[in-house]
Amino acid sequence: MTKVLMDGNRAIGEAAIRAGCQCYFGYPITPQNELTEYMATHLSRKRGCSFVQAESEISAINMVYGASLAGVRVMTSSSSPGISLKQEGISYLAACELPAVIVNMSRGGPGLGSISASQSDYFQATRGGGHGDYRTIVLAPSSVQELADLTHRAFDLSDKYMIPVIILGDGMLGQMMEPIEFRHEAPTELTIRSNALRGASGRPSRIIKTFTSNPRELEEINWSLYRRYSLIKQQETDYDTFMVDNAELIVVAFGMAARIAKGAVKNSRANGLQVGLLRPITLWPFPSEIIQELSQETKQFLVFEMNMGQMLEDVQLSLGDKAEISFYGRPGGVISTPSEITQVISRLYYQKGLKRI
Repeated sequence: MTKVLMDGNRAIGEAAIRAGCQCYFGYPITPQNELTEYMATHLSRKRGCSFVQAESEISAINMVYGASLAGVRVMTSSSSPGISLKQEGISYLAACELPAVIVNMSRGGPGLGSISASQSDYFQATRGGGHGDYRTIVLAPSSVQELADLTHRAFDLSDKYMIPVIILGDGMLGQMMEPIEFRHEAPTELTIRSNALRGASGRPSRIIKTFTSNPRELEEINWSLYRRYSLIKQQETDYDTFMVDNAELIVVAFGMAARIAKGAVKNSRANGLQVGLLRPITLWPFPSEIIQELSQETKQFLVFEMNMGQMLEDVQLSLGDKAEISFYGRPGGVISTPSEITQVISRLYYQKGLKRI
């Protein structure tokens, strides 16, 4: 299998096309514009596919809504403040049980913030973001290769559970270039979901809507979604571990922060410190069970994020009083280095009096 050198944004675009994406609707915003550019160039050349640069993020997400109703695989992308504008549409997609893939190459916030990479959209992605009792599956890649792999997985999960799926990257991951392999070929035929709205010839008409004046009807819709979310928790939780065996201290980090932390863990091990790494791949559902299992042997955890401590809350909820949790974060788009995190680990390691190898 041939490797190609490609940046993260374009890798998502190529992976989406190979996953059978038929429609892309977006609006320019740094640092994900290369993805929009790639889809404009390559998706529109494929028969039966459509690319539209909408007049706004709000328009784009509502075009996604319409295309998903029509039964095709559809994607949009943006960055932090643009994703904020899409939240109402994402809530509508969840209410109508419509699949779609939403890519967020996040940047510093709040507000317009900066164009530097950040992880400050964790709450927005994992807590629904819009109104109502709904969830979205959230995938957090940490390399360009994983961006491509998880894009394909996002489309499959979205169709399987009839749910919006968010790929939560960041500006650094979108801009960096790495050699990658595309492990799937583009389909020769584009499929249409069997429950699509494509005319009512030969069958009773169907109406898909998000409003009902009957609270009991809406309650059952919510319980139906809840049962599906419970199944997703059982079936789709994913994570990666690195050197957690015999670890006195485990770093918990996701996405690009986990990649930085992995270098720090290697440095720490070389210095005789028994340190490991847990990297959640699904931010929702969050891998609480593995954290609880690790806490049976390890009583010190360090959460590292490129924000003020958002995933920290999920780690706290997972562990309760079973272990001690420390936090280190850099908000606003400031990017830590492995040597910086190595120093944080060393200080904490000696403060807690942990054993050396």
